[in-house]
Amino acid sequence: MRLNVNATRMELLRLRKRTEIAKRGHKLLKDKQDELMERLLAMTRELEVLREKIERELTRVTKKFLLARASMEPDLLKEALFIPTKHVEVRLEQKNLMNVKVPVLTQSVSGEIICYGYYGTSPELDAALMSLDEIIGELLELAAKEKTLELVALEIEKTRRRVNALEYILIPNLEETLRYIVMKLSEMERSALSRLMRIKDIVRAH
Repeated sequence: MRLNVNATRMELLRLRKRTEIAKRGHKLLKDKQDELMERLLAMTRELEVLREKIERELTRVTKKFLLARASMEPDLLKEALFIPTKHVEVRLEQKNLMNVKVPVLTQSVSGEIICYGYYGTSPELDAALMSLDEIIGELLELAAKEKTLELVALEIEKTRRRVNALEYILIPNLEETLRYIVMKLSEMERSALSRLMRIKDIVRAH
């Protein structure tokens, strides 16, 4: 769709500059989109491997805990786990990934995972808690990577919309307007030249 502008040489120069900037911006955004897609695919593969590993480990922890619950009295199990002695503090920071602010989670750990005396508790409970303790860091890593993947996917979608708006709307409209202005200016030049020739003929006739 042609823009509503005056067909002047100044407008022609202005639109040519705007078109050049739009094409340069389109190229930069397209390069960014391609790079983000590559990063997204790489992160997806990494995330899939990490998630499968954590799911296997959580399944193993759950089985150990079920064995512990089967071998202990319910009241004794609740009493053993009533007051936790291990504390995990999570600090959220951010880093810039191609103009996308993605989370970085760091943990500060204090205390021990075993929060009870060994008398009256089963070895299966010890094993379940120790196995759970080993994957806390991986769970935080999984959470950060999944959020990063979500944010990168959103940025790709936003970038894709901008690329399409430039490629299919703004740049074609600018180019159509440029062609219109060039055509109008050519018509005006031909019209002016015809008038000059007629004036010249009239002057010669007198």
